[in-house]
Amino acid sequence: MRTRANGPKGSSAEEKPETEQPSKKTLTPAERPSKTFVLPSKASNDARFLTLPNPSTGELNRYFFCPQLGLYEFTVVASQPHIPRSILFTHKRDSTSTKANGDEKRPAGSLTKTAELLIATPVDSIFFILPILSPPASKTNSAKGLFQPLDDILDSQDEMHDHLRYILYNESFRGLLEKRMESICDTVEAGDEKMFRLSEEKLLKELISKAERMVAQGLPTSLEERFIRQALETPLMSVTRDDVVTAETKSDSNTPAAESQDRPGLERAETQSSAATAAISISTPLDASTPATQPSAIQSPSPDDSIPRLLRIRTALSFMQSSYLPPHISAKIEKILTSPESPIDFKPLTDELKRIADLRAEALASRSFGDFSRKRSADDDDVDAAESRAEKKRRKEEEEKKKKAGQSRGVKDLKKVDTSGMKKMSDFFGKAAAAKKKS
Repeated sequence: MRTRANGPKGSSAEEKPETEQPSKKTLTPAERPSKTFVLPSKASNDARFLTLPNPSTGELNRYFFCPQLGLYEFTVVASQPHIPRSILFTHKRDSTSTKANGDEKRPAGSLTKTAELLIATPVDSIFFILPILSPPASKTNSAKGLFQPLDDILDSQDEMHDHLRYILYNESFRGLLEKRMESICDTVEAGDEKMFRLSEEKLLKELISKAERMVAQGLPTSLEERFIRQALETPLMSVTRDDVVTAETKSDSNTPAAESQDRPGLERAETQSSAATAAISISTPLDASTPATQPSAIQSPSPDDSIPRLLRIRTALSFMQSSYLPPHISAKIEKILTSPESPIDFKPLTDELKRIADLRAEALASRSFGDFSRKRSADDDDVDAAESRAEKKRRKEEEEKKKKAGQSRGVKDLKKVDTSGMKKMSDFFGKAAAAKKKS
């Protein structure tokens, strides 16, 4: 009985060191993914993560697809590189799950090394159907420009990505896809079937409506600062002193005499100001042009807000063209925008930007030719050279004085000894080296 009982105990004791032998903690892969996604709360159970080619570049990117809601791209929201942060995720506390002693259970949480959130942002599905409706010139076929049903358009694409094919052939998503295609295509009814043909004019109108909605909601601060405010900021041109003196003379002549008699202190202040202005005008020629000293302010390019609005719409269109349109379609849209048939006229914006560019060039030229304070003459260069030589000589003398002050009396006496007939120490070392070579 005892031997039988001891047998299993002995065997378990022998197996225990084998299972508990690795005492050191090793790095194991994280059980939870390192990326944190913020998904729409109303997504259905059929929603999936997909890898689709980017409409503009063709590179594979990650998207989120829900047949009832549509397509979503991921916008990364991360902390600044010089301020690293992390995110701690914990489970909700469950009041029912308690231990026998009454302590509440605390499930283990997870910690991400980088505070990075990938937020699902809606993206229009027409950008993914555009390369199929209007392929590049190298992939065009004879059916281009004809009305076709959606199934025939999709079946003609043999090299379509599998995940994109899954979206376009999804029955639950078919109604939403056809509705979006009607906004950019000419349609005809052929019996019970609807046929589509891409219309570049409708596509441009749809892009303009999207841009106007972006402008109505307000562009991001970074885009507003870089592409709107800086683009419309005109340089503060130089001020002629003749104009300043004339303006002050007119203001002095328009001052009523009774007002000056009632306020003698103000009259004295104005007299001192005019005297200072006269002194400046005497020391400086009246026709000289000098840059203004006050900080430059943003000058409004036009009395109304039409120019900034046009620039905001143009910036939004450029963003969509570079981010979501294939290059060949973007070139066609740009050609229509610059033509007289464009739905929106950007000529006032073009003229205003050209005027601002001319003003900047004029200000730069006047600054380079009118700033004589930076120019130096040959006499100034000679004076600077003489000063630098004197400075070097003075430093050298100071260093010699410091060396002499740090020397002992014996070293100073040895320097006074006449060593003209003595050999140098290097001669002894040189002979010894030659003797070794001969041996």
